[in-house]
Amino acid sequence: MRRFIPGGPGEVQARPHAARHALPPHRPKAQVAPLRGPSSGTPTARTERRGNAPALPRGRLAAAAVLAAATALTATPAQAHGGPRALGLENCTATACHFDVAPGTYDVRVRLGGEAAASTSVSGETRRALLPETATAAGRPVTRSFTVNVRTPEGEPTGPDGTPGLDLVLGGSAPALADIRVTPAVPHTRQIFLVGDSTVCDQPGDPYTGWGQQLPQYLRKGVSVANYADSGESTVTYLENPALFPTVQPLIRRHDLVLIQLAHNDKTTDEPTYRANLETLVAGVRARGGDPVLVTPIVRRWFNADGTLNNDTALLVNGLGVNHPAVIRSVAAAEHVPLIDLTAKTKALVESLGVEGSKAIYLYNEKRDNTHTSVHGATVYAGLVRDELLAQHLVPERQVRVG
Repeated sequence: MRRFIPGGPGEVQARPHAARHALPPHRPKAQVAPLRGPSSGTPTARTERRGNAPALPRGRLAAAAVLAAATALTATPAQAHGGPRALGLENCTATACHFDVAPGTYDVRVRLGGEAAASTSVSGETRRALLPETATAAGRPVTRSFTVNVRTPEGEPTGPDGTPGLDLVLGGSAPALADIRVTPAVPHTRQIFLVGDSTVCDQPGDPYTGWGQQLPQYLRKGVSVANYADSGESTVTYLENPALFPTVQPLIRRHDLVLIQLAHNDKTTDEPTYRANLETLVAGVRARGGDPVLVTPIVRRWFNADGTLNNDTALLVNGLGVNHPAVIRSVAAAEHVPLIDLTAKTKALVESLGVEGSKAIYLYNEKRDNTHTSVHGATVYAGLVRDELLAQHLVPERQVRVG
């Protein structure tokens, strides 16, 4: 069950303090049978805590430690394993597939359709959208490909391990899978790492959905999304927790993209600390040869009487007066880092939809939640990120799925 701490529209999911235990950077997955149907268990829903950031000196020490360790990191990403034979349809039931593979990066090619008209989508692991719903005419199957990240834990970094291997689920109004092939991706396939909070992460329980959970469906074969966003994290805690940036940083390879959106839980972080933490994250990514991208936070759905979102709650200004989007823009300019101004884009969209129309973007109808997005809202916001990745030439056009 998810519980909420009262506090108005800016409230975030509460998570017990005990859930913040540090995890080791790498944990091997258990062995499983080669073929298995969909998991009978449902991951326990995790909730997000309020951002009780540690005191200033502790955060600065954590930031300094990350930078000091950057050049000493030698760990490499988990590599895909497997023989030359591609894994195929023998690993599937009518609605799901399970592939007994090790953590790594895998290319998936599917042939959709059949004798009758069909409409099929593919999701996987912790509710990640991997392929948008695709309509096929009777007797006219189509082939689609994507690249997927398999890791442990498979969802949020401080969450449960999940099911070993790669699990895919067929959805859509009339799903039909004619064929599937899973093969290890070529070495050094480009990755897009996501560093963020609950508005970005792979949420384990419906209806909560992070925009990072929906982003993979907008990308084609040749680039994978490794979503290391975690519920309840601030810039301070993301740098401190061994399961978060200290785990992500050694996985980054040359020219991997690292999208950073942290603000919602920096409620008690002062401006000098917040700025320093963003600079530390940027420097830590660059130390590994990666390409950092700063992302301003999605707005909260909190309207003024005039139908605008021009207020501190909506635009992520904390109780200390720290204007998070403004600081992010400033750091991006000073450090010459690409900026995705998701605050501005989501503000314009929510205001255009109005008080009633914007309810479907968030979980207002289901939870009276004006911070977290629905599946629909997360998909729309992921589309905004996709558009910026394309417009700023951060991802080649051939690897972006449009329409």
